[in-house]
Amino acid sequence: MKHFLTYFEDVTRQYWHLPALSNLHGLTYSYADIAENICKLHILFRKTGVKPGDKIALVGRNTSQWGNIFLAISTYHAVAVPLLPNFTADSITRLTAHSDSVILFIDKKILNSGVTPEDIPGLRLVVETDNYTPLYFSSSEYELTMEDIDAEFRKTYPNGLTPDLIHFASDEEEELAIISYTSGTTGNPKGIMLPARSISANIDFSQRTLPSSPRNRCLSMLPLAHMFGFIVEFLYPLLGGCHIFFLDKAPTPSVLLRAFNEVRPYLFVTVPLVMEKLIKGKVMPLLDRPAVKYLTKIPLIDKLIYRKIHKKIMKAFGGNVVLIPMGGAALSRPVEKLLHKIGLPFTVGYGMTECGPLVAYVDWKDFVQTSCGRVVDTLKVRIDTSDQQHEIGEIQVSGPNVMLGYYKDPESTKSAFTHDGWLRTGDLGIIDKNGNIFIKGRCKCMILTSNGQNIYPEEIESLINDLPHVAESLVINREKQLIALISLSEQDKDITDSQADSLCKEVQSNINAVLPKYSHIAKVEIIREGFKHTPKHSIKRGLYS
Repeated sequence: MKHFLTYFEDVTRQYWHLPALSNLHGLTYSYADIAENICKLHILFRKTGVKPGDKIALVGRNTSQWGNIFLAISTYHAVAVPLLPNFTADSITRLTAHSDSVILFIDKKILNSGVTPEDIPGLRLVVETDNYTPLYFSSSEYELTMEDIDAEFRKTYPNGLTPDLIHFASDEEEELAIISYTSGTTGNPKGIMLPARSISANIDFSQRTLPSSPRNRCLSMLPLAHMFGFIVEFLYPLLGGCHIFFLDKAPTPSVLLRAFNEVRPYLFVTVPLVMEKLIKGKVMPLLDRPAVKYLTKIPLIDKLIYRKIHKKIMKAFGGNVVLIPMGGAALSRPVEKLLHKIGLPFTVGYGMTECGPLVAYVDWKDFVQTSCGRVVDTLKVRIDTSDQQHEIGEIQVSGPNVMLGYYKDPESTKSAFTHDGWLRTGDLGIIDKNGNIFIKGRCKCMILTSNGQNIYPEEIESLINDLPHVAESLVINREKQLIALISLSEQDKDITDSQADSLCKEVQSNINAVLPKYSHIAKVEIIREGFKHTPKHSIKRGLYS
């Protein structure tokens, strides 16, 4: 397996003058520019006493500068600690301290929102992400300017930096590369320790499965501080020579359509919720028109209609998309069926930060509906039951993708693994005879009834989400009764209280008609303000249970 830093050295030397990272409507870095920035940041690290293995926190929006900083940290063999820019100032302060970071790269606006460097023990330096300007020194011995760094760079490379002078390659697979914090909430933080082999395994699988090249362009929209966006929209395509564009605004539909038209990416990486909003808001209303509904029942005519929709959607995505990978949650069944009819090249994968993140994937042509692909060939998977094809059990994995453990949390690390070293995913599922994985729910979400029946809320939620007027749902156990919480579709948000009561009764009646009696819903309640979501757009279940 090729080390991800060896990939980076090879691609940098090969495509030295080609564009690599761009801020949409902003500056562009070639691979040569990135190499120069890396060398300058290495000078900054050395002058502030940073050693390989030291932690360096990174907080900021998706930008080319973010990518430069991460690559500088990794090629120095320090440990990157990416934090989400929408974490609270208190959380950023606390997690930077928990990670023992000695340098904090941060967007100046985020720093000024209340982050307090003086409350972070061991922190030597705070640096602005946009221009690498030092903003805070814990001691005069760490004071330096960009002019100092530029002068040292010119002294080190008097004839300029050339491809033969860079040395990024590595064979250190077990060294710690990233500490990923998936939550900024209070309490005991979990810093997931990902070794270089985890990153390398993800890159190796991705490049073998769908090689990227300078012919490709990619649009980065998902948070870089989350492993899904980090690997699939940034590191994997970059290490094949792809030109990455970072979205400079919030990804509203109008902003996205303009960006797709400008970049014309080869991937549209998204989460099911975004795709569902697109299909339910734009495509399904069109197909529900009486004339169109009639025509889609006529053989051959239906294919012509779906083909026309396919062309329109693919054009809206820029016209070059060859794959639409989705992950982070299950896809609505009606939407999934419609996507198949339209013929969009989509696939739903399965991952978790603890695996950096890939666990399962399959090409869209082989994708089986309601599954989440097959285990990647850098991992082994098993179901903790005697009959993994028919009996639901916990999904467990083993292989180079898997984390080292949780930072400074030996108890959580121990409980995350079985006695024979397999990672407990916390997800419940089955595997069919062809190796396709079907997720049924989360272990911690499973409800055990008084008569011994296992209820998987996610399966009921999937059925509720398919009902008219429902945007999302959550099934909880309240006083030994199943309660369905729902949020309304956009066009139904302003209904009266009387209409809301009628809708709740309608949802309850319709869903109970298809559920076994032991899993009947006792009550339906509307969450008027909508559910709060994680950065991966999944509902924050803990707020409602």
